[in-house]
This record gives sequence, structure tokens and C-alpha cells, in this order.
Amino acid sequence: MPSYVEPAKCDGCKGGDKTACMYICPNDLMVLNVETMLAYNQEPDACWECYSCVKICPQGAIFVRGYDDFVPMGGQVHPMRSSDSIMWTVKFRNGNLKRFKFPIRTTAEGAANAYGAEKGANLDDECLLLEADLPTPK
Repeated sequence: MPSYVEPAKCDGCKGGDKTACMYICPNDLMVLNVETMLAYNQEPDACWECYSCVKICPQGAIFVRGYDDFVPMGGQVHPMRSSDSIMWTVKFRNGNLKRFKFPIRTTAEGAANAYGAEKGANLDDECLLLEADLPTPK
């Protein structure tokens, strides 16, 4: 089900020219209504339900209606992002709440360098990073 914006919670990211949900949406579906200064999903049928807009919204104003097999009628799933983790809150139809916390990074920001110890710094060479070690065909 597509994302939707709760108008009472949305502040249009305080009047900027581009909201956080517009910035993060991989399908460019989120737009800002300049008259009301509220964001909305301009084409719900094309929404991928990736939750990117939900996770980045600073006001928690964006929701995704879950499918019945995942979130039964009346249930809700809502992520809250912090700097190092995402807390998923699942509310069941009977009112029970469950929370799950997952880290969003396993290394410090900017510290991941998978090829740091590898050779291949020669940018003039036509070989790919690991091709230099392979014997050349004859």
C-alpha cells in the first residue's frame, strides 16, 4: 500500500524548497504543495513501499498502510530512526505493542573501505582491481 502524509503532523519541513521525503524518495513521488506547505504522494500507484520517506520524516507524519497478510486490519507498523538505529513499533489489532531495535550501521560513518588494503591504485592501467593478479591469456 502506498505512503500517505498525515496533514496534521506535516510541517513541510519548515518551509524549505525541498522536503526530506522529496529528497529521499527513490521514485520521486513525494512533492510539496506550495499553497498548503504540506507534502504528499503525487502518484500512490507507483509507490514501492520502501519506507524511505517514513524513516526520514522529522515529524513522523508519513505512514504506509500495510497489507493484510503483513499487518492485519487495524494494525500499524511505524519506524523511528535515530542516528545509529531504527526502532520498529508494531501495533496489533488487539492493541498490543512490540518494538524491535536494529542498528543501521556496523561501522562508523566514513570508516567502511572494502578495498583499502588492495592494490590497484594505478588509474592508468586498463585492468580491473583484481585482474592484475591473473595471468594474461596467450
